[in-house]
Amino acid sequence: MTNLTKGIIAMLVSALGFTLMAVCVKLAGDLPVVEKSIFRNAIAALLSGYLVWKNRTLFFGQTLNRRSLVLRSIFGLFGVLMGFYAIDHLLLSDADMIVKLSPFVLIGLSAIFLQEPISLRQIGLCLVAFIGVLLIIKPGFNVEQTALFPAMIAIGGAIFAAAAYLMLRVLALSPSPESPYTIVFFFSFFSTIVLLPAVVWQFQPMSLAQLGYLLLSGVMATVGQFGITLAYRYASAKEVSLYSYASVIFAALFSIVLFDQYPDVFSWLGYLLIFLSGYLMFLLNSNKTER
Repeated sequence: MTNLTKGIIAMLVSALGFTLMAVCVKLAGDLPVVEKSIFRNAIAALLSGYLVWKNRTLFFGQTLNRRSLVLRSIFGLFGVLMGFYAIDHLLLSDADMIVKLSPFVLIGLSAIFLQEPISLRQIGLCLVAFIGVLLIIKPGFNVEQTALFPAMIAIGGAIFAAAAYLMLRVLALSPSPESPYTIVFFFSFFSTIVLLPAVVWQFQPMSLAQLGYLLLSGVMATVGQFGITLAYRYASAKEVSLYSYASVIFAALFSIVLFDQYPDVFSWLGYLLIFLSGYLMFLLNSNKTER
């Protein structure tokens, strides 16, 4: 199995994990964003911390990577908070797709800061996928004052998520790369400590069902984090980032089954364009690898 194939599989697993996390967050109902977020990160810290201990890796990384780990954690935390806010205030599919603009931002950031070359064909396929995103968002996107603010928050979350993923690539290219367990633990522990004062300040009691959903969201977030961390370890952003759009299908299925929300014809056309561009991107990168 090539590194590219491993990266694609890891990204698909990550997409499913993060979609299930979003479903659990929405099912948890009306709770403060920071309260939902700390469950996500505290559980991920516990699970990844156990793996760090079991595999005898460093909990807080090496000195030369510490700055990148901190930046990844700061960007990631802002991305999580904004994403959770969007999930609570927008339709699940709308929130998911707006945040999924991050791979396109990431490709641009990788070209600027990491000097990763991008061909005209790859740019064209990214544009096709972006048109697919617009088709999904536009028909069901209500540009009223009540929806505009959470939509802007979601876009901000996409930008911060892209910056966090860029730091994952920086860590993967380090002269002494960190273990994926270390990277996930550092982010999760950092986020938990930062969020703890706010949670104590505005803690809201929850039902047993809400507690169960939040615990499960933390488990699914851990799966998603490990998946995306491994994906960017095995391959570059331009090779695997588009595969995160598999969450489009996952989100659509869960929206139908759990929330009785059905995508319209424009949304299905958008799905088709995204998956077509992803498939063509895979063929393009596969041909490059064989040469």
